[in-house]
Amino acid sequence: MVAAAGALVPALADRAAWSEQHRRLHDDTVRALSEAGFFRLRLPARYGGLEADARTVVDVLAELARGDASAAWIAGVNAITTWMAGLLPDAVQDEVFAEPDTRLCGTLSPTGMCVPAEGGLVLNGKWTFISGAHHARWQVVVAMAPAPDGSFWPVMTVVPMSELTVVDDWDTSGLRGTGSVSTVAENVFVPERRVLPLPLVLAEQYASEANAASPVWRAPLLPTASALSVGTAVGLAVAARDRFLDRLPTRKITYTAYEQQAEAPVTHLRLAEADMKIDEAFFHARRLAGTLDAKSAAGEPWTPVERARARADMGRAVRLAREAGDLLNDASGGSSIYAGEPIQRIARDLHAITMHALMNPDTNDELYGRVLCGLEPNTLYF
Repeated sequence: MVAAAGALVPALADRAAWSEQHRRLHDDTVRALSEAGFFRLRLPARYGGLEADARTVVDVLAELARGDASAAWIAGVNAITTWMAGLLPDAVQDEVFAEPDTRLCGTLSPTGMCVPAEGGLVLNGKWTFISGAHHARWQVVVAMAPAPDGSFWPVMTVVPMSELTVVDDWDTSGLRGTGSVSTVAENVFVPERRVLPLPLVLAEQYASEANAASPVWRAPLLPTASALSVGTAVGLAVAARDRFLDRLPTRKITYTAYEQQAEAPVTHLRLAEADMKIDEAFFHARRLAGTLDAKSAAGEPWTPVERARARADMGRAVRLAREAGDLLNDASGGSSIYAGEPIQRIARDLHAITMHALMNPDTNDELYGRVLCGLEPNTLYF
């Protein structure tokens, strides 16, 4: 799968500018990702899925991001939401995965509200940042619903995209090609069989019997989501280095005596620093994936420190990838600011990733530090 992702890089790169301009993936890119199997990375094997280990997903997304970060991001979101759907009762999975090319999207934000109805719940709400909504058949939805004690708790469900309204509001500075639009539910009925309380998910009390024996589903939600997200960022940093080196032989440093940028000591320093940051970013991404794979295979419980470090590894990989991208972008000269030059898009995509609430480096460092100090985490998403 990693080799197949590498083979797609030139075609993805050719269509990346179109996707950015049109604020969604090119249909040929979606088709290529589907035909190569990248939407089946975390699909249960009984539906034709690959049940790929986390290390493979990290390396696949990193390769795809070398061509187009938006394509890699969509593949990563699909892997996460497909895995989440695999936590639901098996009969619900039969419904969701009935079509062989089913794709999913979703978010963990509980920005909807459910009220009881005969046989289920009625859902209303709006969800933002729904990456891949243009190409998905189902959305994983988190919303607030009445709990047995009369209070409210978040629940997870899946809703057909045909029952949601898509709001075309994705006009951003980075990751523009992801088409991460908003979706709206207006009095959508959700059968009770599709509903799983999120506290049970976070406590690893999943509803699927068929997936229970698979190492892929013997893992907590947040470490899984962290590992399946981080590959895009590190791959983007590699893309920045690739593009910088591609342009290097034809560049000089204007208004200096350097006719070749490659001869200048400042170039050596910046390139070496960026390259080491990329290497360090891969270390954190792969340590996170390796920990997830090893503990899942052994069926071992996660300690609070390990859970927090999963978020911290993701945040540190993202921070290092952005720093590397910024170094290379800043060293690319005035000609790099043209819209047709990929390195400025790469830098903007890296900036967008660091702004993601679950991937933000400062947020994740704070969480890790709190747990190391013996304090309770200040979040459910742990």
